[in-house]
Amino acid sequence: MFTEVMRWWLRCVSILGIFPLITNCFQTQYNGDQILQLIPADSNHVEFLKQLAEEGQVDLWRPQSSEGIYPGVEVDVRIPASAVGEVRSELKKRALQHKVLAENIQDLLDGQFRSNNKLPRSIRGHSYTKYHPMAEIYSWMEQIKENYKHLVSKHLLGSTYQNRPMYYLKISRQSDKPKKIIWMDCGIHAREWIAPAFCQWFVKEVLETYTADPKTDRFFENIDFYVLPVLNIDGYIYSWTKERLWRKSMSPCFNTTCFGTDLNRNFDAQWCSIGASRNCCSNIYCGSAPESEPETRAVADFLRRHRSDILCFLTIHSYSQLILTPYGYTNSTVSNHEEMMRVGRKAATALMQVHGTKYKVGPSSWILYYSSGSSRDWAADLGFKFSYTFELRDNGTYKFLLPEDQIQPCCEETMAAVTTIIEHTHEKHFQNSTPGVVALWLYVLSSCLLNVYFINLS
Repeated sequence: MFTEVMRWWLRCVSILGIFPLITNCFQTQYNGDQILQLIPADSNHVEFLKQLAEEGQVDLWRPQSSEGIYPGVEVDVRIPASAVGEVRSELKKRALQHKVLAENIQDLLDGQFRSNNKLPRSIRGHSYTKYHPMAEIYSWMEQIKENYKHLVSKHLLGSTYQNRPMYYLKISRQSDKPKKIIWMDCGIHAREWIAPAFCQWFVKEVLETYTADPKTDRFFENIDFYVLPVLNIDGYIYSWTKERLWRKSMSPCFNTTCFGTDLNRNFDAQWCSIGASRNCCSNIYCGSAPESEPETRAVADFLRRHRSDILCFLTIHSYSQLILTPYGYTNSTVSNHEEMMRVGRKAATALMQVHGTKYKVGPSSWILYYSSGSSRDWAADLGFKFSYTFELRDNGTYKFLLPEDQIQPCCEETMAAVTTIIEHTHEKHFQNSTPGVVALWLYVLSSCLLNVYFINLS
């Protein structure tokens, strides 16, 4: 018995690095759970998959609702270990084409903490190639504010259901002239850890570029960055301490033991009309009303107050490798759809040039699935001319469990895409300031490419 306890302890230490994070080892285990990719061939296959999802025998990952299952369209599901035998037997019996992407999800979870940085978290500075629990992200925000007092301020956006503070960072150079805003939020879905990792990377890149090349400060005469590193703080903490694949918030539901709302179904954008559920036990539960959740309401209230100043709205998710434009709830498009597609494709090209990763560009209803109540669509309906969702790596084996050794390449390529979009919005609004912004983002992109070059040489 003592030997088994020691093995458990060593496994926890090797994965997490320091004692305060040992609680991660008490999480829900996914031993024997599998990830399958299926391609229904006809309506019978579609109805069968919908039935599996409704009965809880499979957990839909893509699409996220049974409304999005169509013949010929790939479907990604998690199958609990208890249902693997029966489900796979039925798939074979019905000749439903499928392949196993992961034989044991727990192996992927354990491997997620694989990286080149072997130093314990407690004896090194903040690492941008590691996943960080919320306590460390709070600490990082405070450090950034102190280290860059002339540029960074920390502000309270609101509070979560569990009364945790929602802080955002404002990156701004003092100026007497009115300025516009680039908004970025990450971590609206708890299990998508790569999203908060990118928000941290983005802040680092902007600040290091500014300090390395002061001539580019003309850019900050026009634009401030507002970055919310984790929107769904309660859910993010729950994914670290209890259930790694948790998606929703932590608010309770009436008359049920289920809890949590999908915050990206809770905005007032054709709320709960399609690709969402009024069943609280569903992963895509839309809440009791538009903006019923304190997290959603805090973001929406802030953006409404600043609606005339926001040039670009960016929300970062995973997985699928997509740059999504509005809309998800209709086949109709925004008035500047062609421009958004052109800029999105340019961003995808810049992204691919870094590591060869391919992204698709388009409205969610065209290239992903139908959904209502998303922040991207709400921002577009509010009048923001540029509103994009990034679905980061990957599109294959790891899904929501992207290993740490992919954080850096993922962030490098995403930075190239995001800066392409920011450059366009700035040029469009501040035509007389183009040289400054071009110099800034050329510096960022060249730095990323040089880093990749020297890493490959080594």
